[in-house]
Amino acid sequence: VTAVAQAKPAGKEYLQRVKQVMRTKGIVAFWDFVRREDAAGPTRRFQAHQPPNETADLRLDVGNYVLDYWNEGRAATYDDLPLLGRGPFGQAVRFPAQKGNDFRPMLFVPRARLHDSGLDVKGPGQSVSMVVWLARESSNHAIAGIWHEGTDLHALSPSVRRVEKGMRQYCLFMGLAANAGASAAHISENGGPSFSDKYARNLSTTPDRIPNLPAHASPDEIDRAWSAVGFTFDNEKNQITSYLNGIARDFWVEQLDTHPFFQWPAKGWLQAELRRHPRPGQPADATYPTDQLYSPPEDRPRQRELISQDSNTRVELHQFKFTRVRVTYGKDDQGRFRKLLRRDLMALRANPFWFPHDIYRPHSQVEGGPFTIGEVIHTSRSQGFVGYLGGVAVFQQALTPAEMKRLARAGEGALLVAPKD
Repeated sequence: VTAVAQAKPAGKEYLQRVKQVMRTKGIVAFWDFVRREDAAGPTRRFQAHQPPNETADLRLDVGNYVLDYWNEGRAATYDDLPLLGRGPFGQAVRFPAQKGNDFRPMLFVPRARLHDSGLDVKGPGQSVSMVVWLARESSNHAIAGIWHEGTDLHALSPSVRRVEKGMRQYCLFMGLAANAGASAAHISENGGPSFSDKYARNLSTTPDRIPNLPAHASPDEIDRAWSAVGFTFDNEKNQITSYLNGIARDFWVEQLDTHPFFQWPAKGWLQAELRRHPRPGQPADATYPTDQLYSPPEDRPRQRELISQDSNTRVELHQFKFTRVRVTYGKDDQGRFRKLLRRDLMALRANPFWFPHDIYRPHSQVEGGPFTIGEVIHTSRSQGFVGYLGGVAVFQQALTPAEMKRLARAGEGALLVAPKD
């Protein structure tokens, strides 16, 4: 986002910016960190802007999930998340880097208050979009979403006291191992792992990375550093698309055998391929879960490129919407190169990413996780978001590219503390 060097006083412009977010179709919740509950006392939890038909209590509590699940560390309070006094909507919350691994403060809506609300996007036919306005200092982990990764990987954390399986639905991340520092979106169909790995691996990511701020940036530097990160999941089109500053740039990943993240869907593709076209000496893995096979549409190539040809074989590169496949042909009985010998995955499209499932649907409160901001509950207890969050918006719909661009522009140019509504 292109920002001015100096923040402007909020007022009428604040109301206009909030209106621009709230009039976007599908809006279910928007935390601008300006709106607070009316209750007396030092906390005055952040209150979401909500459409008239959304009655769920979406006030943000604060907690340290390490204390809750490991009984380590101390309780978190609102004082642990300092306010900046300026931001895209007039205010922002800072999530500082933490020393050690026993304190991971996060803002959250408990499951009991969000279950079956508009924020609880899940199940058949449902799409979801998110936009977050932020200034990033560091880390490549979670920003916001419903993404309880679980605490059941005992080998990674044998001291855990409260063991729960993964309860993932949707979440915005900063790239993870897919592309550290990027805008990245996770969607889960089962709440748990994917592609025979112990972690979830369905993710889209931008090729570009979010700019970094120094740890002790000046107000002027922060004013210039705001970015709008977001994603859409279109259930009808079966694709997840990540955005940075309103733009969803195309991204293809090669060298899949060694990629720390996308090797997993590539393995799912290979197992599906071996079931379709068995190879001598390379049988399909009979133990591989059939619901985790990765089979993007590959009916007709969008483009065919000749790689090589000799008297016995012809090799072509076929480009499909979500994959690039090297296809090797031999000669048929009439001497034509029409006998399929082998297909190999050469590249996988990471933005948008093909996801042919519905979002995980928790049927009860105990089967679902909270909506968290700044952290997600996970076994490794690694650092979540580090930097400033100036707004978090969730939509129960797949927004269009034009809508994502308009939302990015809604936060251009920082404002000073907005008036109390």
